[in-house]
Amino acid sequence: MKSAFELAMERMGGPVRSLSEEQKKKIAEIDSIYRAKIAERKLRFEDEMKKSQSDPETSSKLRSQIQCEIRELEEKCEKQKDAVRSEKS
Repeated sequence: MKSAFELAMERMGGPVRSLSEEQKKKIAEIDSIYRAKIAERKLRFEDEMKKSQSDPETSSKLRSQIQCEIRELEEKCEKQKDAVRSEKS
């Protein structure tokens, strides 16, 4: 079964390189770690939003902050997965 990355590379005409089982495990572990970090941030965000419901300005700042934090975590995740993908198998 091909990963989403492999399918995307095929569609874009890029080189498709099979990943070793070890690389697949590392990528799955990275995904798991970052999904947990993002879920943790979202829970904290929900708590903070409940506390600041009466202040629209603070709520807006919190929304912007969580979007930025999630984007940064997603970028870090992709960089780590790219590093694993580029390892020689």
